[in-house]
Amino acid sequence: MNMKKIFTIAALAAVSSFAAAQSGTNSPYSQYGLGEQTQQATGFNKGMNGLGLGYRKGDQLNTLNPASYSAMDSLTFIFDAGISGQLTNFEENGKRINAKNANFEYVAAGFRAFKHLGVSFGIMPYTNVGYSYSNSHKVGDADATTYYNTYKGTGGIHQIYLGMGWEIFKGFSLGVSGAYLWGDYERQIVNSYSDSYTNTLSKYYTASITDYKVDFGAQIAIPFSKKSNLTIGLTYGLGHKMAADPECKVISTNSQTLVSDTASYVIKDGFEMPNVMSGGFMLNLAEKLRIGADYQLQKWGDVGFPVYTNTNSGPSYQVSNDYFKDRHKVTIGGEYCKNPTSNKFFQRIRFRAGASYATPYFKINGKDGPKEISVSAGFGIPIMNGWNNRSVLNISGQWVRLDASNLLRENTFRINIGLTFNERWFMKWKVD
Repeated sequence: MNMKKIFTIAALAAVSSFAAAQSGTNSPYSQYGLGEQTQQATGFNKGMNGLGLGYRKGDQLNTLNPASYSAMDSLTFIFDAGISGQLTNFEENGKRINAKNANFEYVAAGFRAFKHLGVSFGIMPYTNVGYSYSNSHKVGDADATTYYNTYKGTGGIHQIYLGMGWEIFKGFSLGVSGAYLWGDYERQIVNSYSDSYTNTLSKYYTASITDYKVDFGAQIAIPFSKKSNLTIGLTYGLGHKMAADPECKVISTNSQTLVSDTASYVIKDGFEMPNVMSGGFMLNLAEKLRIGADYQLQKWGDVGFPVYTNTNSGPSYQVSNDYFKDRHKVTIGGEYCKNPTSNKFFQRIRFRAGASYATPYFKINGKDGPKEISVSAGFGIPIMNGWNNRSVLNISGQWVRLDASNLLRENTFRINIGLTFNERWFMKWKVD
């Protein structure tokens, strides 16, 4: 085996364990559902704000639609890795606070296995959980007891995927991607009082998840000139119950004696993944300009989620069907390159931009969670030297706003950096 192939596979395995340990969020909204959803896109997609269902080009890994893998060049092996850094501003009731973090986003590889059949594999996050905050207020008069709430959460779900795309006949491709999901999350809520007479109540929500994820894709390329075409992309993500038994522990501690009483509740297969349907298009004009739009529907309204309640009839931990709602997301964007085959550096730079709007998919105290508005812009910078002129450094900036009436407002500025390493590994040389 080629030593460079060995190095690439070893790097992928080494980075997997590192990437799985990262948490890419500080958002209190990540305490809801399975955590904050990720884009599950590579560097060039992020420059267009996650656009890509109809994107079809042989020098980039488009993980948003497995049917696109059939477009990969037969002479190359693609290795792609990305990192991000972000600064988030939180605002509530006139108070503001900033938080920052960095994250290893993904690592992926791909190649053409057979004629018209492309393969891709890699690791990337599915959801992220990471937050820590507290609040307090007086109970009764100004000199009365103070009531404290402390909230903490860590974890998330990660995925290792393997996908294939097959061009069945010219202009029509099908694809499938299967992923192994794993991860743990822990959420805790501690309620305490300033006096020594009221018990401290702590709730710990934990789960260990090992499951699968399957996505299907299709692309139809409709040419209308020699170098221009319209590609329509469709994907479907299979919904199902997840192999996880979420547990809720409720611990009441006597503030004077420090004696604790623990009640534990477990729900068998208490999590569920929704059906996800997406469609989009990409208009390619002479390989210079690509513009398109995507729409995604996540059927969270059909999915239940474990909820702990304590009413007059007593405490319970059971699946609620009134926790989620369907999520709709629309993305538009594009890419421009003056001359992709030029030997001149500046003519091969790719300029990208995109914008998205998404409705909330979870409820907070019976009301809709935050809607999401985001925009991005970026560059694809060609790497040109004596031994490689096919690789690209993808850099983009993204602004994301989460906002809901009478709830916390978030503004996040994120920098995404991805390197697409593209080398001719399968070329056969002829000697006369």
